[in-house]
Amino acid sequence: MKPPVAKKIPVRLIKHNHVRVDNYFWLNERENPEVIDYLNKENEYYNQSTAHTKEFQKELFEEIKSRIKEDDESVPYKYNGYWYLVKFKKGGDYPIYVRKKANLDAEEELLFDCNEMAKDYTYFNLTGLSISPNNKLVSFGVDTVSRRQYTIQIKNLETGEIYSEKIENTTGGSTWANDNETLFYTRKDPVTLRSCKIFKHRLSSEVENDELVYFEEDETFTTHISKSKSKKFLTISSQSTDSTEYQILEADNPSGKFRIFHPRTDKLEYYISHYNNHFYILNNGNKSTNFKLSKTLENKTDFSNWSDIILHREDTLLEDIEIFKNYLVLNERTNGLNKIRIMSWNENEDYYLPFDSETYTAYTSTNVDFETDVLRYNYNSLTTPNSTIDFNMKTKEKTIMKEQDVLGGKFNKENYIEKRIWATADDGVKIPISIVYKKGIKKDGNTPLLLYAYGSYGSTIDPYFSSIRLSLLDRGFIYAIAHVRGGEYLGRTWYEGGRLLNKKHTFTDFIACSRYLIKEKYTSPEHHYAMGGSAGGLLVGAVINEAPNLYKGVIAAVPFVDVVTTMLDDTIPLTTGEYNEWGNPNKKEYYEYIKSYSPYDNVGDKEYPNILITTGLHDSQVQYWEPAKWIAKLRQYNKSDNKMFLKTNMETGHGGASGRFEALKEYAEEFAFLLNLEGMLS
Repeated sequence: MKPPVAKKIPVRLIKHNHVRVDNYFWLNERENPEVIDYLNKENEYYNQSTAHTKEFQKELFEEIKSRIKEDDESVPYKYNGYWYLVKFKKGGDYPIYVRKKANLDAEEELLFDCNEMAKDYTYFNLTGLSISPNNKLVSFGVDTVSRRQYTIQIKNLETGEIYSEKIENTTGGSTWANDNETLFYTRKDPVTLRSCKIFKHRLSSEVENDELVYFEEDETFTTHISKSKSKKFLTISSQSTDSTEYQILEADNPSGKFRIFHPRTDKLEYYISHYNNHFYILNNGNKSTNFKLSKTLENKTDFSNWSDIILHREDTLLEDIEIFKNYLVLNERTNGLNKIRIMSWNENEDYYLPFDSETYTAYTSTNVDFETDVLRYNYNSLTTPNSTIDFNMKTKEKTIMKEQDVLGGKFNKENYIEKRIWATADDGVKIPISIVYKKGIKKDGNTPLLLYAYGSYGSTIDPYFSSIRLSLLDRGFIYAIAHVRGGEYLGRTWYEGGRLLNKKHTFTDFIACSRYLIKEKYTSPEHHYAMGGSAGGLLVGAVINEAPNLYKGVIAAVPFVDVVTTMLDDTIPLTTGEYNEWGNPNKKEYYEYIKSYSPYDNVGDKEYPNILITTGLHDSQVQYWEPAKWIAKLRQYNKSDNKMFLKTNMETGHGGASGRFEALKEYAEEFAFLLNLEGMLS
């Protein structure tokens, strides 16, 4: 079967006296039957071309599924007199939320069975559960389209009744005032989906009469509302890529007026936590690139009153804090590695939890109890399944509450090797790579290797364990994560080195990692694969324009590839809030720079590798038409005989399938694409 050919309708796009001709601009007409027909034809081509792998995909799915404990449950956590946990039942695609009063031996109280709630939908997501202070009500958000526009409702936990009022087009999250009557929530702009308005809802009142508390007018900012862990303050946060602002109000006074904590200042990011009549402020003030910790009295919140208690360090990124009655816990990162630091308020103790590996992930987990001395954190590595650990900060006793089960009896962490290696970028900078493979692999260039990266928004892809990934490792694949600039793996400067007018470092870093892995004979161009999703899809799209000969195949999931056109259209969700990440192409300097790397704009006469592109029709983050246009243009220019596929999920959005087992089928499809290219379908 021949691939579908998208018709060309040239559209001239003019900016800064420069003309771009887009032959496939028409594909952004979501309601156009011809567009849907084209997407369906692409799906048909993909299905027919991969029909010989379908049985293998089923086998892979069953194999991946067999490692997962189906009748599972989370480690309970205590909040306001109740123990909360999430359960999964055998064969169930969705979670079940329950709680127990006072102790774990108490009778189980059902909050939500998402398997029942999802029965009539092809997509379902429940989010934002918020329990009222008196434990009698819970607000929650539901999305059944996968466009991240949630409807908030309220359930009475004493009677089981779900109240009739429905609050549409929200983020899904909501926050109770301490009166148990007032619920604050965030609404989205119906077109751009920007989170821009904070409303106040009174129980049993009409939703259309809800009071607008705050409107974030700056289109580069989003806004949200929450409550401090101390339960004393409601906080409205406004945030752009590199600036924040908070407003605060006593949670006992929901009819009061919010007041500015400190006015937004260009390039100043700050995040607040409350404790004992003070606010603790994680911030980058006074050129504290890697952030520092300051504090101030709750009635003197302007920057001029902040005093530093954890100073800025050039070699350590301060990522987050966790406040308890007797302890302050810091989440830090030094030389790319997670650190958890524990300090007592009385200054008698100051120590780090010990971690030995170079390829691990450790982070504080659910710690909603302010009074406790027990810190809950998680630990895993490329070869070590995830553990949930309770650590008594006073006695220093560690209790492993749960270890991730890897069923089937075949997994043994000692059968795998994990390590960190370093490539050298074009400008001499060392780029770390976390790598894992099965023992016995030979470095002779004949081993298939999948290199993954993201590299945007300061988001760090830490080396983590995946039982799903075992289906590649056990078949002889090497898996590697390139910690490229644009993330924060090596601190805030690592992020700054891969955004705005430094964005190309993200792509050249990835190429440098590929060349190093090939040079060291971990793999070769005949067996080398690249993968990235969303902004990581932008990464692999740019990379194959620059160095297509380094890769046998590429997986680009929901890829952000039409960067210039999208960033010039401020009606598209997320665009205006992204100006400080990519640059505003309405300014000529940024227009020229973005145009020079945008994957769609730089497709050319090249021998492209095999490509699998995935998207969702209802994607609110990266609109479906970006990958649709990209595949059409790639086919137009490609000089190789390699296969190019576009698979559009016509029912979902950015995150793919919602059920835990449906999502596994997507992994099986991606793995089958890779294994087919390696001749490993048996």
